[in-house]
Amino acid sequence: MTTTLLARAAEAAPLDLVADFPAIPEGWAYLDTAATAQKPRPVIDAITRAYAQDYATVHRGVYQRSADMTLAFEAARERVAGFLGAVRPEEIVFVRGATEGINLVAQSWGVANLKPGDRILLSQLEHHSNIVPWQLIQAQTGIAIDVCPLTADGGIDLDAAEAMLSERHRLIALAHVSNVLGSVLDTRRAAMLARRVGARLLLDGCQAVPRLPVDVAALDCDFYVFSAHKLYGPTGIGVLWARHELLEAMPPVQGGGAMIDRVAFSGTSFAPPPARFEAGTPHIAGAIGLHAAIDYVEAIGLPAIHAHETALVSLARERLAAIDGIQLLGPADSAGIVSFAVAGVHPHDVGTILDESRVAIRAGHHCAQPLMEYLGLPATARASFGVYNGAADIDALARGLERVTRIFG
Repeated sequence: MTTTLLARAAEAAPLDLVADFPAIPEGWAYLDTAATAQKPRPVIDAITRAYAQDYATVHRGVYQRSADMTLAFEAARERVAGFLGAVRPEEIVFVRGATEGINLVAQSWGVANLKPGDRILLSQLEHHSNIVPWQLIQAQTGIAIDVCPLTADGGIDLDAAEAMLSERHRLIALAHVSNVLGSVLDTRRAAMLARRVGARLLLDGCQAVPRLPVDVAALDCDFYVFSAHKLYGPTGIGVLWARHELLEAMPPVQGGGAMIDRVAFSGTSFAPPPARFEAGTPHIAGAIGLHAAIDYVEAIGLPAIHAHETALVSLARERLAAIDGIQLLGPADSAGIVSFAVAGVHPHDVGTILDESRVAIRAGHHCAQPLMEYLGLPATARASFGVYNGAADIDALARGLERVTRIFG
């Protein structure tokens, strides 16, 4: 590398945490954190302890261990509430992931509040999980779905959104950070636009919570969702935050144990939120693991994580731009994500050859096929960073891509 790039590499490696991640062997560049983050030892230990020492059901047993586990489970809810700046822990609903969270809002709030002639606004870069749930209720409710275009550098065009919005719009649902381009939404303006027309605002925070401080009060949104596994936590658990007054008015979408007040064959009454939306035995160890993941991330500090990933993005874009045939996508200040295409080479081939060099990236449409069509590409390659990455990983990526271009000429 040049002297300038060596200096940049030093700036890009302020965190040295790879030793905390036992699933990352020496010499393996894991650059697929946007798909799922590797798990640090404190999270693994918390889940192991939950199953091996402390395990019991929650909200049901009168024996001491069940009571202790219930306290730990609800402490996780309180931890999430604090992490998001929620007013009260009852605003936190545990779900399987952001996908289920958005579906819950669509099937509960959406079905109860949307009617023929109403409109919702999405953007061109949304993940399938923030497109398909709204399409599924479109036939039930008679709503129309509008799609906001992007700016030249891959951000959501809020000028265009402002021109599109009307008082018929009841909901705006947008990604806080794009999972493909890493572009960061101007959430304050999005909230202002929503309030101006009396619409609710839902934010998909999957790519934001591992990288940026999130305060739902400051964001002025109505719904916020994220998945734990992208925040260095376990799979199978996620969070829906919603304003308490909205949750209180929303009907349940699943029936079963734990979500009831009283059941009789003549009729059933339901528990208040969040229990109303958490039918059945919950993912107990998942909540414990999420608590540990938040502790881990906040001990490092989200500003420090964001600065670390910003430096890695800058270095990666500079290294990749110097390689002939590589097209960089998204804004220069993307949050922890660099998507690119190699001229004449399918991203799956790029990913396969990089794997031979012990570099793991994502290759495909990233559950964002409408965005791929918008970009005029069948798929892209994506490198995404975490707290365990450093300049050596970017160096390995660049060497691997140089090999790709040599192989394909």
